[in-house]
Amino acid sequence: MQRQLSNVSIHSYQEYQPARRYGSQYEPGGYATAVQQRTNMTQREDALKFEQGRIKALQEERLHIQKKTFTKWINSFLQKARMEVEDLFVDLADGRRLLKLLEIISGERLPRPNSGRMRVHKIENVNKSLSFLHTKVRLESIGAEDIVDGNPRLILGLIWTIILRFQIQEIEIDVDEENESSEKKSAKDALLLWCQRKTSGYHGVHIHNFTDSWRSGLGFNALIHAHRPDLFRWAELPAGDHVETLNHAFDVAHSHLGIPRLLDAEDVDTTRPDEKSVMTYVASYYHTFARMKNEQKSGRRIANIIGQLMDCDGRKTEYSRLVSALLEWIRLKIQELNCRDLPNSLDGIQRLLLGFKQYRTVEKPPK
Repeated sequence: MQRQLSNVSIHSYQEYQPARRYGSQYEPGGYATAVQQRTNMTQREDALKFEQGRIKALQEERLHIQKKTFTKWINSFLQKARMEVEDLFVDLADGRRLLKLLEIISGERLPRPNSGRMRVHKIENVNKSLSFLHTKVRLESIGAEDIVDGNPRLILGLIWTIILRFQIQEIEIDVDEENESSEKKSAKDALLLWCQRKTSGYHGVHIHNFTDSWRSGLGFNALIHAHRPDLFRWAELPAGDHVETLNHAFDVAHSHLGIPRLLDAEDVDTTRPDEKSVMTYVASYYHTFARMKNEQKSGRRIANIIGQLMDCDGRKTEYSRLVSALLEWIRLKIQELNCRDLPNSLDGIQRLLLGFKQYRTVEKPPK
């Protein structure tokens, strides 16, 4: 009997072993632990899916903002040729607008586009643009077919490359403003340094990047006020309302300075505005104010030249007057000296000699 019980115990223990190995729910409290583990795993999966979805949504939103900004930027140049882009991913496919954009922004003559509407003609036109760009900048992983087929990411990458090359890369700022031979910063760092210098001293303006430093709108207003303080009073800005402050800067820049409104206030008043879009818009400020500065320098040079010409004219007039007066004096003196009507008295002769002496010592030398 005791041996049978031992066999049963051993048999039961052997059956219990797999349960311990493969499922802790057979242990005391094991079922609740397994349920909790599955719940935790499900929650982690849900959190991961939510985070992935949020990242994807943010990426889509960023692409949408870049598309809007780059479209407006392109149109600010194409309007000179009476052309327009409505859908960035569609309207560049034929290559004509892309060629015209590069021609305007570079100032160079590009090959004429093919007027055909077939795919092969579109690819030919886009290849002309890419061939030109290859001479200016290094392009990788992009072909004419990507543009013709409307690949969003590659099209945005291409436009950003154009902006960097023709709008931002040309910016150079001396680290030491008083020393022209000092180290120069270029591109992004130079643009950021320029913004920091122009906005220093403005209360509430702290420019450290091209994202959240611009969210309040004070940075844009400070750039405008630093160059054109006559356009508005700084103390009257609606500093508490970001959207209103941003719209104020965008409206003043567009109406008084001719800077295209590339951004919407709602796109900037976010936790992290799109860096490329903000850089593109700020670069427009830089080029506008740089052009104004050059125009002022040219105006001062022209005014200086005109002043010199007017001074020369005045000197010529004065010279003519002096020459005429001298000739008249010479004529009168010749008549006076040729006169032989001499006095017969000693006093008269002495007066003539005294007058002649004064002529030689006082009147004649200055002439």
